[in-house]
Amino acid sequence: MDTLTHKTLDIVEPAIQVDLINILIVDDLPENLLSLESILEQEGRNIVKATSGNEALKIARDMDFALIILDVQMPEMDGFEVAHLLSENPFTKDISVLFVTALSYNEKYTIQGYKEGAVDYLQKPLDTSIVKAKVNVFEKIYRQRMKLKESNEKLLATNKQLDEFVYIVSHDLKAPLRGLASICSFLDEELGQDQKKEVSELLVLIKRRTAWMQALIDSILHYSRLANTVGDKEDVVLNELIDNIIEMLSPPANIRFEVADNMPILNAERIKIHEVFQNIISNAIKYNDKADGIIRVSHLSFPDRFEFVIQDNGCGIKPEHFDRIFGIFQTLGAKERSDSTGIGLTIVKKIVEQQGGKVTLTSEFGTGTTFRFTWKR
Repeated sequence: MDTLTHKTLDIVEPAIQVDLINILIVDDLPENLLSLESILEQEGRNIVKATSGNEALKIARDMDFALIILDVQMPEMDGFEVAHLLSENPFTKDISVLFVTALSYNEKYTIQGYKEGAVDYLQKPLDTSIVKAKVNVFEKIYRQRMKLKESNEKLLATNKQLDEFVYIVSHDLKAPLRGLASICSFLDEELGQDQKKEVSELLVLIKRRTAWMQALIDSILHYSRLANTVGDKEDVVLNELIDNIIEMLSPPANIRFEVADNMPILNAERIKIHEVFQNIISNAIKYNDKADGIIRVSHLSFPDRFEFVIQDNGCGIKPEHFDRIFGIFQTLGAKERSDSTGIGLTIVKKIVEQQGGKVTLTSEFGTGTTFRFTWKR
């Protein structure tokens, strides 16, 4: 007997330490550093001091800082230049910089500071209450950002484990299904033409449901892999892509396609835009009940996006089904009578929304359906 392989999901929790935060204070005068340190010292903070811009840059590359409090007027390298170099380094570019200045608080220096990455100013002589209040705010923001980062990394780790689990379970489920299909074929051959009609119908039903379950498992794996991966973008010639999809789907002779010859060249992940068009076009073919079926593909162009339109004259969809058509495992017919797994349009919706777009449909039952989806340029 086939057995399922069990795997324990050991969720790896990223080790992000936010109980103790580092604050770097930079000033060429030691007495200013001591004064600022005395203001900032409290539980949960590690105050690190630097007496020059070069020293500050070296320290910032080696440690993770919640905040850098940076004196503007320093010899050799002033605070503006230090902030500019910090903003260009991928490791330090997101550190909040708080300038300390004795310069007049005028528009010229304010704008220069913000251009170089400053988030705020402290004016000399320092007001203890203002310093504490501003640093408290930046500390709170940093701690919240670290908690969010920790939550995101936990979620990513969990998703990875779940993807692995889905793959393993799906793989193990397919083994007994293959065995069941083989048994049905064996019985069908052994019984031959002497089998009862009821037995023959049961064997056909078992084969059909087994095939549907195998297709469902394959679709789940496909959905899990495709929807959660990010690939390289390339220029995709949509007229060529759609022609290839139509050729691959081999539509029946009664289905005629009208594809606009001015479809754009889209910069996108080829596999994902292919998946969207293939699923919608495949449905348009599958559910077209007209002797003279027509499927039209066109687009509208906007400054920031394209809107693609796939229109058919098929059987249409009743209004009460509009809300559930994009739901996972949702089919409009009885599952045991359909080869649809109800995942295709779910994949379409997920991919389109990942690109910041939206997919909608309009339909008149018995007349046809129009799918529209947007895609950022």
